[in-house]
Amino acid sequence: MEQFDPRQVKHRDAQELAQGYSKGIRRFEIACIALFAVAVTVQAIRMVRPAMENPWLMVAAFAAGYLFADFVSGFVHWLADTWGSVDMPIIGKALLRPFREHHVDQKAIIHHDFIETNGNNCGICVPAGLAALFVPLEDPLVFFLMAWLLWSMIWVMGTNQFHKWAHMDRPPGWVAVLQKLHLVLPPEHHQIHHTPPYATHYCITTGWLNRPLAAIRFFRVLEWIVTTTTGVIPRADDLGVRAALAVQEAVAVKPVAVPADERKAPAPRP
Repeated sequence: MEQFDPRQVKHRDAQELAQGYSKGIRRFEIACIALFAVAVTVQAIRMVRPAMENPWLMVAAFAAGYLFADFVSGFVHWLADTWGSVDMPIIGKALLRPFREHHVDQKAIIHHDFIETNGNNCGICVPAGLAALFVPLEDPLVFFLMAWLLWSMIWVMGTNQFHKWAHMDRPPGWVAVLQKLHLVLPPEHHQIHHTPPYATHYCITTGWLNRPLAAIRFFRVLEWIVTTTTGVIPRADDLGVRAALAVQEAVAVKPVAVPADERKAPAPRP
């Protein structure tokens, strides 16, 4: 078996990917942020009374939404890293391009403004958020589910901001405290994702679920199912076919190695 060589990885040109951020994409992101703000504000106002009647359900929804957002961040991150092409219409430019650009230039994200950082995640949340406005909240179980959805949306929206902070050399002091407590994504934890073969630790809200998902080989099993049923090679568009096959072989044989002490994770790629 040929051993995986990180030098086989050939990402697309960074300048080419950066040019994919068009005026049309920015208008789309602005619209998504506006709709997200409307949906969250209206739903929060609707929940004031039932939340006062069921405070512990709201607390439980807060925690469950935080954990679920970490899973969603990992699943979407894996999808965007692994499948599809930046040349696809709409999805390729709006969703996949930022992930692929980030592989080439980790620091590009810290130069994104609020709209470019958070527009995509708002767009993911908007359909569910608008639909939830028409759901009655009288039943406690329904209230919990809608509160869980509301908090999940809020944390999903914040995920790219947490991710951005994890790549900053000097984040604000209060952010550094949250990172140290692992309440948001810590930089040393996330750096594992940027270590060859770049196929683990996809969760970027808090990163809490990265180790459990890696232990059960969750994403590797999904990749095996997709490749077996469709013949599509994971990461082929992002890395090139040869490197993608090498990564696939490397991660299929044994789990991706993770440093025992995350504080000693490898330095960022140049």
